[in-house]
Amino acid sequence: MEVIVMSSKAWGGRFQQQPEDWVDEFNASIDFDQTLLDEDVQGSIAHATMLANQNIISQDDKDAIINGLKEIQQDFHNGKLAFKKSLEDIHLNIEHELIQRVGDAGGKLHTGRSRNDQVATDLHLYVKKEVLEIQDLIRSFQTSILKLAQSHVDTIMPGYTHLQRAQPISFAHHVMTYFWMLERDYSRFVDSMKRIDISPLGAAALSGTTHPIDRHETQQLLEFSSVYENSLDAVSDRDYIIETLHNISLTMIHLSRFAEEIIFWSTDEAKFITLSDAFSTGSSIMPQKKNPDMAELIRGKVGRATGHLMSMLVTLKGLPLAYNKDLQEDKEGLFDSVRTIKGSLRIFEGMLDTMTVNTDRLNETVHQDFSNATELADYLVAKDVPFRKAHEIVGKIVFECIQQGIYLLDVPLERYKELNSNIDQDVYDYLKPENCLSRRKSYGSTGQDAVRHQLKVAEKLLNND
Repeated sequence: MEVIVMSSKAWGGRFQQQPEDWVDEFNASIDFDQTLLDEDVQGSIAHATMLANQNIISQDDKDAIINGLKEIQQDFHNGKLAFKKSLEDIHLNIEHELIQRVGDAGGKLHTGRSRNDQVATDLHLYVKKEVLEIQDLIRSFQTSILKLAQSHVDTIMPGYTHLQRAQPISFAHHVMTYFWMLERDYSRFVDSMKRIDISPLGAAALSGTTHPIDRHETQQLLEFSSVYENSLDAVSDRDYIIETLHNISLTMIHLSRFAEEIIFWSTDEAKFITLSDAFSTGSSIMPQKKNPDMAELIRGKVGRATGHLMSMLVTLKGLPLAYNKDLQEDKEGLFDSVRTIKGSLRIFEGMLDTMTVNTDRLNETVHQDFSNATELADYLVAKDVPFRKAHEIVGKIVFECIQQGIYLLDVPLERYKELNSNIDQDVYDYLKPENCLSRRKSYGSTGQDAVRHQLKVAEKLLNND
């Protein structure tokens, strides 16, 4: 006579054998999806409230469920709750614990609901919460950038193209570039909320439920803006995760570009800034070293964020409707990317707030390069010299200067006149870096007045947010 050993799984009614432990290990997601405990409890409380209001369960059962869930939540945060891999995920672990604590009432919680719409709800709640926090961190970092810029409108530095000195620019103008990059990042996160703030709860496994549930009630209880119109779409949609990962990845790329500047500026070759000891490290063998490790780590972490985006894109590609176990892979990368960008924004803000801008060094630099060469060409054009001819003349002067180890402000007036008789004494004022900036008056330019206007626009934007 064959002995039938029934599975103890929540879904184990049709199964006659227990899986191997290593199968449980491979199948389980509890190690990482316990991150969603608060969201799972929040969604379950809303679901239980709706079930009671629809007379699907009693008020007493609802009260027992909600009290039990709150106790479980408290015990989890106090480190008094141990989860089991055999119960796979956070949802079944909580349900099992709830039944242990409140009895049969706990077994009624899952009425009219599946883990498919349950996890989708948890993820929507999680992403919504985290995106709002990321927005706040971006705004805080932008405030730091603006504060730094306001102190350095008149600080002049070399502007670069191809990592070659090009023209003198305001230090404030340079760092504000990243303010506007982050502003676009912020707007993308804001816009994405339209696709995040949607309730999938009540879609059940894929086709809805026969129980008289009220999806709009749970939507309101969970403060979602709308509900999914299609139950299949509700449980299979992960677009909002991909969009969030993309927005995180692009923001990290912008932070990486800024980090690269910080790394270069802090070198002995540049000495444009000095980083605080709190955001630097030393060498285990070279005592003189002060390494910009935090900036380097932020630059390096872009690979993680972009990798998680690519992973999610590949995971979703080709998945048939509706829910598939592949979608378990949507969480670890998301959680890691969220942690990465939040940490990077906080670290970068601290690094920026505590660094020293070496204004004397920057001033010295713009007086010892040829970044004012374009100004000399413009000066000649203003004297009725055709631009191409002016370009040729300046090229000759620069070549001579390089050979002699001098700069354009050091060239004697006699030599200038030999090259073009239209050059007068006023050329020296024209070539001063501070005057190079002041003549740039076009909207959005590096001229001091234009930069001050830019800062006012940025300040107004932050104040009106």
